[in-house]
Amino acid sequence: MDCGKYPIEILHVGKPNIGSRDAFFKRISQILDNRILTNNGPFVQELESRLSRILGVKHCVAVCNGTMALEIAIRALGMEGEVILPSFTFISTAHALEWQGITPVFCDIDPDTHNLDPQKVEELITEKTTGIIGVHLWGRPCAPEALEEIARHRGLTLLFDAAHAFACSYKNRMIGNFGDAEIFSFHATKFLNSAEGGAIVTNNDGIAEKARQIRNMGFVDYDKVISNGVNGKMNELCAALGLTNLESIDDFKEVNCQNYNQYKKELAHIQGISIVEYNAEEKNNWQYIVTMLDEKKTGVQRDKLITLLHENGILARRYFWPGCHKMEPYCYKKKEKLQPSLPETEKIARIIVVLPTGTATLQSDISDICRLINKALCN
Repeated sequence: MDCGKYPIEILHVGKPNIGSRDAFFKRISQILDNRILTNNGPFVQELESRLSRILGVKHCVAVCNGTMALEIAIRALGMEGEVILPSFTFISTAHALEWQGITPVFCDIDPDTHNLDPQKVEELITEKTTGIIGVHLWGRPCAPEALEEIARHRGLTLLFDAAHAFACSYKNRMIGNFGDAEIFSFHATKFLNSAEGGAIVTNNDGIAEKARQIRNMGFVDYDKVISNGVNGKMNELCAALGLTNLESIDDFKEVNCQNYNQYKKELAHIQGISIVEYNAEEKNNWQYIVTMLDEKKTGVQRDKLITLLHENGILARRYFWPGCHKMEPYCYKKKEKLQPSLPETEKIARIIVVLPTGTATLQSDISDICRLINKALCN
């Protein structure tokens, strides 16, 4: 499949959105003047306060990354035994459980939403199940009401991995207000980034208090430790970048939305490729340009298209292939359990192509990408 090469600068999926450099450097100067680099400094506290107001949540606990947010939230919620989660997610969702001696029980997804299928969740609950982790994939809500009802009825804890979903909503209620707690990632690839970072948000006072203790080695005073913990604190430099980028999220959102609409328009006439849609009645961050390739219509395998895009400097991605349940740490179980059958997960993982977007992606780049895809699939 020789389609020629377009002179495109290397375009990454999730190339960082960056706000005002002047505002960031001003904050860095303040940090150096203050000589407070970490340990719940003023910028971390300001970031927590601003995030709480934007999301409409009572508590926000900033941490060093999204994986740590998951691990701390899981510990604060008292999860143990078995926890049900989707296999179609970033591997850290599963690792955060396995790392703490909790068995991840992988569940299939709804092929229309790419999120956990609540009915399948019900089928997997046993006497060992203590919780559920839902993932708001692509920023699209993961059946909050259905999962909350299951959790209430079965007496389970419910955590949402909202790594993709900052500034998104469900029925006009901001993501961050569902379940017992939710976590966000502020990794460089996310809509809002602090280079590295994350947060646990909750409306439960007890969970917030536990999370704050755990992220600071179990300290409740400068020399008093009352529980086990880790060093999960966010530093001041990351908080400064997070605050700077937070001031530009409306601009980021506008660019992402424009990019999405352009992709949607330019891909519409290409047979065999479709784009995942967002609910325009809700708040979205538009951070992910997710396409699905129908190999029967195009005669082109997804991985061949990915290779072609890479050869042209377009670092498209296949998320989350092949599914956590088929990755090395989980593709066989030490406990002699059979590998789960997750047909919808495996089907979606085979056809997903995620394309570059964000403030570093130009309209001309998108046109070049779509022309290349068109040429590849039409040939």
